[in-house]
Amino acid sequence: MTDASHFWYADDPSIAALLESVRRFRRADADMRRRVSAGMAMNVTDMQALQYVIATEQRGGHALPRDIAAYLAISTASTTKLLDRLTASGHLERSTHPTDRRSVVVTSTPHAHDEIHARLSRMHQAMAEIAAAVPDEARPALTAFLDAMSAHLDSETGVEPLTPA
Repeated sequence: MTDASHFWYADDPSIAALLESVRRFRRADADMRRRVSAGMAMNVTDMQALQYVIATEQRGGHALPRDIAAYLAISTASTTKLLDRLTASGHLERSTHPTDRRSVVVTSTPHAHDEIHARLSRMHQAMAEIAAAVPDEARPALTAFLDAMSAHLDSETGVEPLTPA
């Protein structure tokens, strides 16, 4: 049982407990991403770029270097270095865009898919089993809650710096 008394914004202990559960999930997710990327001898940003490229391909889109930079919130120079690393390791390839010859498309390789599948399929299967245990009637509300939390966190622009005492 979590002591939710430290949540100054929740008069309802069940809301505080829910938000603490979200925090635990976010910490566990960040820790898992660090462990997985370290286990694959990649940094977290490289792993996120690889995931972005694969997800873009699965949606039928083209991953462009500028889109990868925007997604990761890194400079184009950093993106070039990242793509150099992932190309050298055999995880990504650069090619000319099929309809805009001035543009470069980044694609994942079969090697990348094989490595990710070998390392993450067990975890993804367990996550699917956990999700399947959520009652069908609760899934829409849970999905709406998580989507609303994601949208809110994405909309936060920061806060004022702390001031000295």
